Formats: sequence, C-alpha cells, structure tokens
Amino acid sequence: MKQQLFFDLDDTLIHCNKYFNLVIDQFVDAVTTWFASYPDVTAEAVRSKQIEIDIAGVAVLGFKSEHFPQSFVDTYNYFSDVHGRNRSAKEQDMLWKLGLGVYEHETEPYPHMEQTLDKLASEGHTLHLYTGGEIAIQRRKIESMQLERYFGSRIFIRRHKNVEALDQILSEGGFERNNTWMIGNSIRTDVVPALTAGIHAIHMRADTEWLYNVVQIDVEPKGAFLTLDKLADIPPAIGQYLNK
Repeated sequence: MKQQLFFDLDDTLIHCNKYFNLVIDQFVDAVTTWFASYPDVTAEAVRSKQIEIDIAGVAVLGFKSEHFPQSFVDTYNYFSDVHGRNRSAKEQDMLWKLGLGVYEHETEPYPHMEQTLDKLASEGHTLHLYTGGEIAIQRRKIESMQLERYFGSRIFIRRHKNVEALDQILSEGGFERNNTWMIGNSIRTDVVPALTAGIHAIHMRADTEWLYNVVQIDVEPKGAFLTLDKLADIPPAIGQYLNK
C-alpha cells in the first residue's frame, strides 16, 4: 500500500501568491498615480487588465519569468495608448524591474511542511516534486528549503505544467496510476491533469488563489479526489483512504 506522492511546490509547500499580490499592489499604485488625471484608470481597471494580460501570457509562454514583468509593461502601454498618454521609457523600466523583483523574495514554507513530509516518508511513501517554472528560479527555492532531503533526484520542473506534461512523467516513469497521487493548490495545473491521467488528487486550498488556477473540473475521478486546507491533514487523509 505504499504510494507515490507528487507534490506541487508554489502555494502548496511554500508561499508564492502572496508575494505576487504585494508586487501587483505596488504596480497598481504606480499606474493609478501616473494616470491620476484619467478618471476611468481605476485600481480595479488596472488590476483587471493586468490579470487578463498575465493569464494570456502564461497560456502562450508557460511559466516563463519574463511574462510577469511584461504584463506590467503591456498593461501600462495599453492605458497609455487608449488615453493618448506618451509612454515613458523610465516608467516602463521601473515596472519591468518591479515585476522581475518578485522572483527574489525569500522562500517561506507553509506551516507543518517538514513534519508532513517527514511523516509521509516515515510511512514508506515515495515523495516526488513536480513544479512549474524556470529551472534556475525553482532550484533556488528548492535549495533554500533543502527539499532534496525529501525528494532526492525525483524533482520535475516544467515550463508548461499541464495534462501532457504530467502524463509524460507518469508514462516514462512507469508509475502504477492507482498508487499515485498529485497534491497541489492549482485546479488547472495539478487537479485536472491528475484526474485526467487517472491518478488520485488532493486539492490544497490556498488563502489567496491566482485566477489562472481556477477552472471547472469536468473530469470524473477514477480514484480519490480530496480537498484539504492544511498540509498536516494529508497523512491521515491518505491513510484513511487506503484503509477503507
């Protein structure tokens, strides 16, 4: 009954969205200040346009670091063009640096991260890490948290984290799908690919969720599909399912 457990990284084991939200708040403040004489350039309008451009960029580029600061510049350019305001290279450069700076934040684990991974490993389960992003950025986080002690070489980093990427990992690794789990906060990149691939899924609810991650679930689970709020809930939840 030993299981193969795939963990997402960002906003499952470590905090991520809250840092992006802080930077977006700074971006919105800057743009609404520069466009203060244009009444329809509200914080809500700027935030909505940035989200639209950001999500569109991920769909094309995957989790490439440049797409986030580019969404700041593109949003700024959009409002500049709509209102006939001259673009400023200085302002564009400031926004680019602001957006890129989000990748330099400190790595902060979710509560009970170590205890949860220790417990699962002690129960004999094999732990894998499956994360989306650029190798250098994700490796920095992994090394900061010393996560190799849990995952060893079983770390998968993909720019495009989707159904095809997960299915390729499972197929090439020869995983028995009825003994394999995906654990993550994203319905789009964790839950739906797992259910489509016929493995168990645990959706970890995040305090604040990126709109990109929120999609409808139109896949019928072949195994377990659980929703949990805390990492510490994972070992007993898996144990309870296996002991049915």
